[in-house]
Amino acid sequence: MNAADPDSRVLSGMRPTGRLHLGHYHGVLKNWLTLQHEYECFFFVADWHALTTHYDEPELVNEYALDMVIDWLAAGINPGQSTLFVQSRVPEHAELHLLLSMMTPLSWLERVPSYKDQQESLKERDLATYGFLGYPLLQSADILAYRAGQVPVGADQEAHIEITREVARRFNHIYGREPNFEKKAEQGIAKMGRKQGNLYKKLRKSYLETGDLDALETARALLQEQQNITLGDQERLLGYLEGTGRVILPEPNALLTPVAKMPGLDGQKMSKSLNNTIALRDETDVIADKIRRMPTDPARIRRTDPGEPDRCPVWNFHQVYSDKRTREWVCEGCTTAGIGCLECKAPVIDAVEAEVAPIRLRANELAANPDEVSNIIAEGCEKAGDEAAETLRDVRDAMGLGWR
Repeated sequence: MNAADPDSRVLSGMRPTGRLHLGHYHGVLKNWLTLQHEYECFFFVADWHALTTHYDEPELVNEYALDMVIDWLAAGINPGQSTLFVQSRVPEHAELHLLLSMMTPLSWLERVPSYKDQQESLKERDLATYGFLGYPLLQSADILAYRAGQVPVGADQEAHIEITREVARRFNHIYGREPNFEKKAEQGIAKMGRKQGNLYKKLRKSYLETGDLDALETARALLQEQQNITLGDQERLLGYLEGTGRVILPEPNALLTPVAKMPGLDGQKMSKSLNNTIALRDETDVIADKIRRMPTDPARIRRTDPGEPDRCPVWNFHQVYSDKRTREWVCEGCTTAGIGCLECKAPVIDAVEAEVAPIRLRANELAANPDEVSNIIAEGCEKAGDEAAETLRDVRDAMGLGWR
């Protein structure tokens, strides 16, 4: 049984389908930089997930996978604090996906909101494939393979975590009721000692009879503190506490991330498909050229025409990068035609360059030393594989596949 505390473990991944840009940095990486100091983090390159929509472009997936890890490291993700790995190099993900598919109702996959949404938004691609239909379950396997209790997602992605919770719940219900479960649970309670055992029983009764969630959390914490029971007993008593079977696969929680405020160059969401991005490795002159070409308030046809910042995509960048004084200068200058659009864009160019420059420098250094990056990935894959293998042993045993 894996000894990790699910509540202290985070898992998150990114699909290698293009160069990382400021949208990724502000929407994902800055959050990872915080999480790596607070949790045990597993961050992975989701190359199998990339193939669910880009199966006809494998050469790009392979190229972007290495570039992605370089950008992670350049942005400050520390392999000494987090485990960085590539999904396809840990085959346990695929095996767990297969095993979970045996007991997951087809209707659960068809009702995931993003299934039809992506089919609509990616009409140019043939997504009538089993891989695309099954990608939410592969995501579940990614999470459950590491018994990760926390998964950072935006509010629009909570449905993916909910299906993972349902899959784990169904798995535990079907396979967690081992022979003599109640008898083994009572034996585990006895090992806790009279005082602690009686407290556990009291809390369990309070939760099962009245739905007392405080009693549930107190009992969970009590089990975490026990030194006299095995990890198997602990998992069994967690399930017994909730009136289910042994918790083989803990249900994860959605760790809601702040809403990303990084817009694209055209005011829409920053996206490679919209060609409105600033890449983390864009050179100084490229950044300046992109920002100078940004559209502005259409009402400002001439330099002397007053404008309205809220109608201008450049103002969105000021909201992210400029201090209060600069924003006041922009509002005053724009609405009175006191400044021109190129003047308004100058502070944004400087601020974006200041943020990107150290990332670009570090990324170029790492790109020149690919062996260093390969070693980091290899070490991460080995650690991830060891963790996932422990989970798979428990899953195989529960499903009658634990040949010894």
